[in-house]
Amino acid sequence: MKRFWTAVTVVPEGDGFGVRLDGRPLRTPAKAPCLMPCRALAEAVAEEWAAQGEDVRPSTMPLTRAANTAIDRVAREFDAVADAVAAYGGSDLICYRAPHPQGLVARQAEAWDPLVDWAAEALGARLLLADGVMHVAQPAASLS
Repeated sequence: MKRFWTAVTVVPEGDGFGVRLDGRPLRTPAKAPCLMPCRALAEAVAEEWAAQGEDVRPSTMPLTRAANTAIDRVAREFDAVADAVAAYGGSDLICYRAPHPQGLVARQAEAWDPLVDWAAEALGARLLLADGVMHVAQPAASLS
């Protein structure tokens, strides 16, 4: 697709924010309004559109693609998508740690322990950690 706009703006719309291309609302591939829940996300999407050259390259617009997917696919099948994402909770790599080398062990702890601690404190979702890749069943209450 060739670039057809010159100005990209962000406007409050309903309960969120929309992106306008020369005053026309941005739409998803399924023609739904492409509305973001917060101004910061709408501005980041607008920056992706503003940065396009003569040819539009969707591969350079990851936030636009994510918004389109959320609106066109996820919103329509929210419960099924939520169940599919939740299924990963039982095997998320954040719970499986390398036993060595020590540098990697330290980097994993530095990056992932704050998230594990937050889940336990904020959500009451205590996660069990394991060395290696052998499956460790997570508490059902934590997964829910």
